Amino acid sequence: MADRYIALTVFFLCYALFVFLPTRRSLVAVCGALALILVGVVPLLEAPAAINWNVMGIFVGMLVMADVFIDSRCPAFLAEHIVNRAPNSALALVFICALTSFISAFVENVATVLIIAPIGFAIARRLKLNPTAMMIGIAISSNLQGAATLIGDPPSMLLGGFAKMTFTDFFFYHGKPSIFFSVQIGAISSLCFLYFVFRKQQVEMVRVTVEPVLSWIPSIAMVLLIIALAVSSFYDTGFSYLAGAICMIFAVIMLAWARWVQRTALIPSLRRLDWDTTFFLMGIFVIVHSLTITGWTDRASDWMSDMMGRNVFLGYTTVVFVSILLSAFVDNVPYLAAMLPVGISMAEKLHMNPTLFLFGLLIGASLGGNVTPIGASANVVGCGMLRKEGYTVSFSEWLRISIPFSVVSVLPAYLFVWFVWR
Repeated sequence: MADRYIALTVFFLCYALFVFLPTRRSLVAVCGALALILVGVVPLLEAPAAINWNVMGIFVGMLVMADVFIDSRCPAFLAEHIVNRAPNSALALVFICALTSFISAFVENVATVLIIAPIGFAIARRLKLNPTAMMIGIAISSNLQGAATLIGDPPSMLLGGFAKMTFTDFFFYHGKPSIFFSVQIGAISSLCFLYFVFRKQQVEMVRVTVEPVLSWIPSIAMVLLIIALAVSSFYDTGFSYLAGAICMIFAVIMLAWARWVQRTALIPSLRRLDWDTTFFLMGIFVIVHSLTITGWTDRASDWMSDMMGRNVFLGYTTVVFVSILLSAFVDNVPYLAAMLPVGISMAEKLHMNPTLFLFGLLIGASLGGNVTPIGASANVVGCGMLRKEGYTVSFSEWLRISIPFSVVSVLPAYLFVWFVWR
C-alpha cells in the first residue's frame, strides 16, 4: 500500500518540477527514478528492464545521424534552392516551413529546428523581414511532422515501444492507413494557414547565395537507414531490438566516417548531442513503470472507462482534446509515457482495438505542444534563437499563430483517425 502512494507522490512531484524547472528536467527525472529504486518501489534489478532500450537506441542513433547530416550542409543547400525558386516572399517562408515538416518526419524536432533556423534567419535578413512569425512557423511545423514516423520524435518512439509498432506500421497498420496519413492531412491544411499568416510579409524577392554541399554521404546514409528500418519491420514485428540496433550501427559508422574522412573532432561532436533528453527519457521510463507495477495505470483506465461508458466517440474526443490541453503546458514526453499504458488498458476493458486511443493520444500530445512557447522543446529552442537575434516573442504573439494553426492541423487528423479506426 505504501509503495502505491510513494509512486504517485514521486510522479506528481516530478511533473510539477518539469513545469517549474524546465531546464532541469533530466535531473528531476533521474532523481525521481533513483528515489523509487532506493525506497524499493522499483526493484534495482527490475529498473534496467523498465527502460525501453530499443527506443533509446533509436533516439541516440538519430541524434548522431542528425548531427552529421547538419554538418554536411545538405539541408541548407535544399532550403536555399527552394527559396530561390519561390515566386514571392510569402511562399518562400511557406516552403521553408514545408521543408522543416519534411525533415522533422525523419529527424528529431529540436535537431530539425537547429538545421533550418539559421537558414531562415539568413533569408529574413536578406528580405529585411521580422523573423518572429517565420520562427514560430518553423517550430510548430517541426512538432507537427514529428508524429508522422517512428523516428520523427520521442513521442512517436514511445508509441512504437508501447504498441510494438514498427517503422512501416506508421504508414499502414493492420491493413489500414496509419498515423502518417492523418498527419499529412493536417500538414497540408496548416501550410495553407501559414501562407495566410505570411501573406502580410510580401517584399521584393532577393536571390540567396547557394552554398555547396560538403558531402552527400550523410544524406545517402540517412536514406539507407530509412530503408533498413523499413526492411527490419518485417523481421522484428515485436519491436524488440532491431530498429534501435540499426540506428546505433549507422550512428557508429557515421561517427567513424566523420572522424577519419572529414577529420571532425569526435569529443565536441558527442558533447553537442541532446544528452539532456536522453537521460530524461530513461528516468521517465522508470517513473512510469512504477505507476504500472503499483496499479495506478489500471485505476486510471478504470476511471476513464467508467466516465465514458460505451460511448467510444466521447472517449476518443476526450483523449485527444485533454491531451492537447495538458501538452500545451506540460512536456509531451512524460505525459504520453504515462498515458499510453492507460490507453491500452482502457481498450482491453472495452474489448476493442487500442489503436484509436493510441493514435488519439499521439495526435493530441504532439500537436498540443504547439499551443504555447513552453509546450515543446522545439518551441523553447526557437524562442531562444530569436532572443539571440534580438527579438522577443510574447505569449500572446505566439498564441495568435499557434492556436489557429493547432485547430486547422488537429481537426483533420482527429477526424481521419476516427473514420479509419473507430
